[in-house]
Amino acid sequence: MSEHITEIVVFTLLFLAVSGMGFVAARWRRPDNLASLDEWGLGGRKFGSWVTWFLVGGDLYTAYTFVAVPALLFGAGATGFFALPYTIVTYPLVFLVLIRLWSVAHVHGMVTPADFVRARFGSPTLALLIAITGLVATMPYIALQLVGIEAVLKTMGVTGDLPLIIAFAILAAYTYQSGLRAPALIAFVKDTLIYVVILVAIIYIPARLGGWESVFGAAKEKFEATPAPGDGYLLNAGNQLQYVTLALGSAMALFLYPHSVTGVLAARNRGVIKRNMAALPAYSLLLGLIALLGYMAIAAGIKPITANGKADANTVVPQLFDQMFPDWFAGVAYAAIGIGALVPAAIMSIAAANLFTRNVYKEFIKRDATDAQEAAVSKIASLVVKVGAVLVILLIDPQFSIDLQLIGGVIILQTLPSVALGLYTRWFHRAGLIAGWAAGMTAGMVMLYNIANPAINHAHFGGSAFPLAKLGLDTKITIYAGFLALLVNVVVAVAGTLIARAAKVADGRDATRPSEYFADEGDPRVHEVELSGSH
Repeated sequence: MSEHITEIVVFTLLFLAVSGMGFVAARWRRPDNLASLDEWGLGGRKFGSWVTWFLVGGDLYTAYTFVAVPALLFGAGATGFFALPYTIVTYPLVFLVLIRLWSVAHVHGMVTPADFVRARFGSPTLALLIAITGLVATMPYIALQLVGIEAVLKTMGVTGDLPLIIAFAILAAYTYQSGLRAPALIAFVKDTLIYVVILVAIIYIPARLGGWESVFGAAKEKFEATPAPGDGYLLNAGNQLQYVTLALGSAMALFLYPHSVTGVLAARNRGVIKRNMAALPAYSLLLGLIALLGYMAIAAGIKPITANGKADANTVVPQLFDQMFPDWFAGVAYAAIGIGALVPAAIMSIAAANLFTRNVYKEFIKRDATDAQEAAVSKIASLVVKVGAVLVILLIDPQFSIDLQLIGGVIILQTLPSVALGLYTRWFHRAGLIAGWAAGMTAGMVMLYNIANPAINHAHFGGSAFPLAKLGLDTKITIYAGFLALLVNVVVAVAGTLIARAAKVADGRDATRPSEYFADEGDPRVHEVELSGSH
């Protein structure tokens, strides 16, 4: 630990400075009263183009991205580049979907995707399923932000759980006080640090390693020597379909996550969202550069830190920085990763708390809750969510957290028919959507359960690449399990809707109107709606 003292000092100073900004954020653009979900959970719905760009970018490109994407390239090669087409394809999809969600949410005062489902399909049961799905998918995502901090601490020789607990206690305190304004303000610093570190890394590190030819040459040499069929310097015939469906499935899933919706709903108007969908692909360029750190680590001969006989691949990037950068700049790089965990973890905990407050507490426990009561419950729920995330990391094998996140991507996709398709059509019957959700969820879990990964000694839940051979096909081709599960969901939802219509099963009332999907800032319509319907 003594040889890392400079790194630890720089990391600690930057971490504390940014945490201080989190507390100051309560006074930034401060309203008369923070005691409502609109103010505490959505920043007053007043964020402009720049704030939204940094907030949404900081929300989607997390500390885990910083360590996991390069680690995937380090271990599996070209497959890891799926993150590039996925983050490019996602923005046109978002443009089609979330701009409509922003408008209808603006008119009705909606805070969560489940609020929209409740109003659109008049079904508290369906809304509850969507809310639970969002909560279950978000929890391991928060825990995984800790994986990024943990990888940095390991590299600096800091052991024990106390530093991790202190970091999240600070996060919990300023999120409780400042709400969404805290990550919005911190995102400016976080993204600036990451851009600086990556731009230095892609120039400085390859120069030390003999140029890009040496970097790619080392990666090619490594993967040509490995017997594993799933890795490689280039994609092969067996994993190309998996690559395409994983990229497309991940793109469709990304903005179904509650924290992604929270970042978008905080925007001031439709124009802010339009400009951001055009500008956010700049982060995809950054992501491509981050991914190349995995190949640089191969060329530099980096070995992951091993604990209890198991190598932690997430330490590859911190180890690379430790070996290549001067101590002071390695400290800056570690701070970029650590602070990169704070922004998304804060937004995710707020989004999860809003889901619980609006779609469980207000719907089923206290229907006449005031704005102040909603805000108070959401603040406490955000603390509970963070405590749960810390316990997941401390008590469960981190590899299991990664598996949970893998499951999270598959299950959040099952909300697509109700949320994304629901924004364009009211054709689906609520009974069909519930049946589709159940079928898609079951199919996804069964497929994930049947995916083995000998490399990490997992007989089940070993990845997301489902072998088509398990469906009786004579092929080595794999496909993204979430994509197949979504197909099952949609087919069952369509069939269930047709059956319900034929049987004349009563449907819920649609509380929205077509014109509301195009409403903008300053719309004169009522900002609150009584969500009625039956179970």
